[in-house]
Amino acid sequence: MPTSPFPRSLLTATVLLLALPAAPAAATAARPEPPCTAGTAPYQRQLERELRRPVDGVQSPEDCAAIRRLQRRLGVSPADGRATLRTYRMVVADQARRDPAARRGCPSRAYRVVCVDLTRQILWVQVGQRLVFAPVPVRSGRDGLETRRGWHRIYWKHRDHFSTIYNVPMPYAQFFNGGQALHGTRHDLFSSGSGGCVNLTVADAKRLYGLLHKGDRIYVWGTKPGTGG
Repeated sequence: MPTSPFPRSLLTATVLLLALPAAPAAATAARPEPPCTAGTAPYQRQLERELRRPVDGVQSPEDCAAIRRLQRRLGVSPADGRATLRTYRMVVADQARRDPAARRGCPSRAYRVVCVDLTRQILWVQVGQRLVFAPVPVRSGRDGLETRRGWHRIYWKHRDHFSTIYNVPMPYAQFFNGGQALHGTRHDLFSSGSGGCVNLTVADAKRLYGLLHKGDRIYVWGTKPGTGG
């Protein structure tokens, strides 16, 4: 009787493998994405325009799916397809990052300039026309406590500052005019306004704190929506 050229252990393992049941087709196929059901929201037209969708201000399933994909690309959470202010501000920051023409409001200098656009509620840092800190959403002073416009210098930095006036932490604070500072907050950047400071997410404020030094220049211009100045 001829002998097999393969070891008995290998033949046994092969037989056992062939005897295993096939994986169900449903388990190997990718799960279909749930339908996008978010309704019309306040920034519907702006996001339809950004996505080159029909601009009618009314959410459709196709609009919803397109907005959801945009939110995922920009890291907006939740990515639910709603045309929210949070999503719109992230789009505005992304536009300024991609298009140098969208950054023309800030003076070009040979030194580092922190650019704070109150109208669009975004901040970036540039040297000349070169970005050294990409645009991010911010929250500036509310009506009656507006962030002061014009040129400023960072005169004091405090990593773990606490405001005794507002009884809130001000992580990674960089003061530029009186009690006004660039600093992080864990509150929502997309509602109301600050007491005059320029608020960033804590993560963005930490990165900015590591970049800037005492004496660095800040230029603030524009008007926060809903304020008088």
